[in-house]
Amino acid sequence: MAYIDGFVIPVPTLDKQAFIEHAKMTDTFFLEHGALRVVECWADDLPDGVFTDFRKAVDAKEDETVVFSWVEWPDKATRDAVMGRVEELTRGDPRWDAQINPVPFDGQRMIYGGFAPLLDM
Repeated sequence: MAYIDGFVIPVPTLDKQAFIEHAKMTDTFFLEHGALRVVECWADDLPDGVFTDFRKAVDAKEDETVVFSWVEWPDKATRDAVMGRVEELTRGDPRWDAQINPVPFDGQRMIYGGFAPLLDM
């Protein structure tokens, strides 16, 4: 059964194009190593929550937009095999060189996790 890695990321709104370019380069890596699909979504309608919401979850600032992303893998074993070798697989790959492809967001405020689908309609 498929396996999903999900991400919520605060991105400086003015860096939208830089984020797109960064994502194109890094998402290609996951597709080359077995991911079935990668989706990057720029927030468009995020209501304020009473206790929490997407913006609060990543401490998004006024000048930041929340990105919701996911990587779909054929199964957890494939995902685990790739993620267990990311450091080895990315060594020397310019897509992961911060000088060539700087990360256009604060990765310390990114939230992420792996998910096993329960229902797919």
